[in-house]
Amino acid sequence: MTKPVVLIPGAIYEHVVKRVEMDFELMRIDGADLNLLDDAQKAKIKGIASAIHLPNEFIQGLPSLEIIAHFGVGYDVIDAKFAGEQNVMVCNTPDVLSEEVADTTIGLLLNTLRELPKAEAYLRQGDWVEKGNYRLTPLTLRKRVVGIYGLGRIGLEIAKRLEGFGVDIHYHTRSEKPGVSYKYHPTLLEMVTAVDTLISIVPGTAATTKSVNADILKALGANGVFINVGRGSVADEDALISALENNTIAAAGLDVFENEPDPRKDFLSLDNASLLPHVASASVHTRNAMGDLQVDNLVNWFEGKSPISPVPETAHIKVK
Repeated sequence: MTKPVVLIPGAIYEHVVKRVEMDFELMRIDGADLNLLDDAQKAKIKGIASAIHLPNEFIQGLPSLEIIAHFGVGYDVIDAKFAGEQNVMVCNTPDVLSEEVADTTIGLLLNTLRELPKAEAYLRQGDWVEKGNYRLTPLTLRKRVVGIYGLGRIGLEIAKRLEGFGVDIHYHTRSEKPGVSYKYHPTLLEMVTAVDTLISIVPGTAATTKSVNADILKALGANGVFINVGRGSVADEDALISALENNTIAAAGLDVFENEPDPRKDFLSLDNASLLPHVASASVHTRNAMGDLQVDNLVNWFEGKSPISPVPETAHIKVK
């Protein structure tokens, strides 16, 4: 039996390539560009495994396309509503990375508050011997009140870990979560006025773009700490840089940026910012699990089964 043709446009985790090669006829191109395909190739492509932006015209230009399997929880690089209108299923890779991202979030929070990377650098460059003990950090997790912006799967895992630190936990989402004991706030502004630590784990959407703005940062206050492990687009970076430079807030820990992999140089010069290169889920274990889920969605689909993790915008599409 002829195997379905699955296209991988652009770069992707190598484990995904190996899995696709095992189960499908693999086609690869350098990016999501229809000019890289001839008409015969376009007609053959039944599925896509990708981790990059797929323009609507690219999706529309593949007449036999049935399913897009995206590598990652956030799928804002795909217009899933448009894909659904073309009768193209879209899947993402939730759950399998929730715990890893939550672990990293706690690590980034502690790095930001206790300056652990700076303290290690202090030791490594010989300053402990020459200058004495590293300074007492002005910030701590003790007695902090943490607000989680986005209490989905990852947000709940972050909250679960924070419980062990004995901090008060608040949250803001579009609607209150049933069965959750944390304090709910119907607006982001209301929440940040009640907390001193803001952790953002919301996806990048039109509604969340630059939602952490100058007003939010001002309300967070001079003792405030902002941690972003969701999407860089959520923060107004002009406002955030200004807030850190002027001590409107005390510190920030960022794993995501508006322009990746080349964040603004202003961040690099800030002493009160702890910065990571978008590594929240970046362990071999977790990336393998993400890749397996991505390809398992394709396998299920082409075996006539429902995919494991369809996104809401395309969950109505039936298996052919």
